[in-house]
Amino acid sequence: MKKMLTLFAVILAIGLGAPIAEAKKLGGGKSFGKSYKTAPAQPAPTAAPVNGKNPTLAAAPKKSGMMGGLLGGLLAGGLFAYLLGSGAFEGMQGMDFLLIALLALGAVFLIRALRKNKAAATQPQAAYAGYQPPAAAPQQFEQSHSAPQATGFADSDVPFRLPPGFDMNGFLSGARDHYRTLQEAWNKNDLEKIREYVSPELFDSLKAERAELTGDQHTEVMYVDTQLVRADYGSDWAQVSVRFSGRYMDRQEQVEEDIKEVWHLERNLAKDNAPWHIVGIEQL
Repeated sequence: MKKMLTLFAVILAIGLGAPIAEAKKLGGGKSFGKSYKTAPAQPAPTAAPVNGKNPTLAAAPKKSGMMGGLLGGLLAGGLFAYLLGSGAFEGMQGMDFLLIALLALGAVFLIRALRKNKAAATQPQAAYAGYQPPAAAPQQFEQSHSAPQATGFADSDVPFRLPPGFDMNGFLSGARDHYRTLQEAWNKNDLEKIREYVSPELFDSLKAERAELTGDQHTEVMYVDTQLVRADYGSDWAQVSVRFSGRYMDRQEQVEEDIKEVWHLERNLAKDNAPWHIVGIEQL
């Protein structure tokens, strides 16, 4: 009985101390630059099925972070030290230790699977269409210049005044493409590509954050949807805020996480064909 209790304690300690990797998305998952109050415009649209099917994607595993792994490791180390000092392993043979190691390894995989299932049960699943490659110019979010469209915004103190000639559907479609483009630039540390899309102040912040990472990253956008959550303009300026939601993953670690963020963009209307620049990235 004493050996069984010892074995259980060891397996539990190892499972608690197992770290969980995180994918590295643009900006390192932090908020930078300007921020504005936003409000939902309308329910997120349901994308068309792919090949007649609606695949669903599991939710992200719960992140334990550095402190979780550190405390778990200290717990495991302290437990082993106590057990060795108390003589709990006396009389155990080589095969006993091998059995403990195998069971501990199995426990680690079991605990991770339970964490994934728990996270999936608390978040809704959604089906999304496959990704289509971008057709717009790199720094332009709008893909056409049709007449303004109805917004469908509910009453709110958040402004929803679309700039003249603003093509909302084309803009949101372009934003999805550019989200992927910027993530690829972040992976490859292509700072000049990122500079094309962002304000100088935001670029400085992102450059400093990217310098904390070494080498290429391997984060891939699995799917992403967009929603306009703020819009306003004046005589020579325009502002919009776009909410992104979806999933991304680290291709090497096979770690999936949610996309929940808002980009705040501005445009100089005093200049012909001036591009939209991202002035703030806000994590939700």
